[in-house]
Amino acid sequence: MRFFPWQEVSKKIVDAQHPELTAWRYECRKCGHVFRVYPKGVSRKHISKRVNGMAVMLYVLGLSYGVVEIVLSSLGMRIGKTSVYRVVHAVAKQVPGLKREKLLGEYKTKAVGADVTSVRCNGKWVTIGIAVDAIKGMVLSIDQLPGQDAEQLQAWLEPILDAVDADVVVSDDADAFKQVSDQTGRSQQVCKSHVGKNTETLVAELSALILTGQDHSLEAIQVTPEQALADLASLQEMIHFRRLEDQLRLEESYLRYAGARKPGKGKK
Repeated sequence: MRFFPWQEVSKKIVDAQHPELTAWRYECRKCGHVFRVYPKGVSRKHISKRVNGMAVMLYVLGLSYGVVEIVLSSLGMRIGKTSVYRVVHAVAKQVPGLKREKLLGEYKTKAVGADVTSVRCNGKWVTIGIAVDAIKGMVLSIDQLPGQDAEQLQAWLEPILDAVDADVVVSDDADAFKQVSDQTGRSQQVCKSHVGKNTETLVAELSALILTGQDHSLEAIQVTPEQALADLASLQEMIHFRRLEDQLRLEESYLRYAGARKPGKGKK
């Protein structure tokens, strides 16, 4: 049986390096059957095996189908999340036990850091949730979220907290994360980065009010502007360094202002 090259054809594919390739159609001289021969790593499907392998790898590392689509598309490899789903399940049938849950099955941590951000993809803003080991910094999951309210965050975060047996959620001071912590029975800790930024912003705002003489609440508790400015600078320093020996200084500052009237709604 002999085969002869019959026609050279071009084929557009989804690949990291070769958007288009050349395949050969061969003909069987005996029966006249014609078939195509593709370069290694390519089949009759339009997505290369290299891209399929990357999709499976990203999924196993913790990314959802939707986020795998976003990541690969941003790198020039346009593949839909349905295609990601199909290739992951096709590989899972060939490799018993290949499930993303297995990656976290043996991984445990007492604190999970969670944050939400937005990225622009194909002209639209997409909400992305990121969960990490707050102690070691390992990325646990990156997922596309339908929104940022407490119910949606809980549906995303609770399975991750259960999988790694976490007791603490480290996040920003958004009310939604506080509600998630309460609903799942976890403690919440505001991350050091957000505490530092919020403190810097507050110190700058209050210092400006004191320096311009716009606020007269200090007179009621007999604290001079100079003392208040020094206390604000001291607070910023203590928040930045977080030293155990500063507990007494912090308590003294607190007692100095403990008798002040509570600010009105919308005021500081």
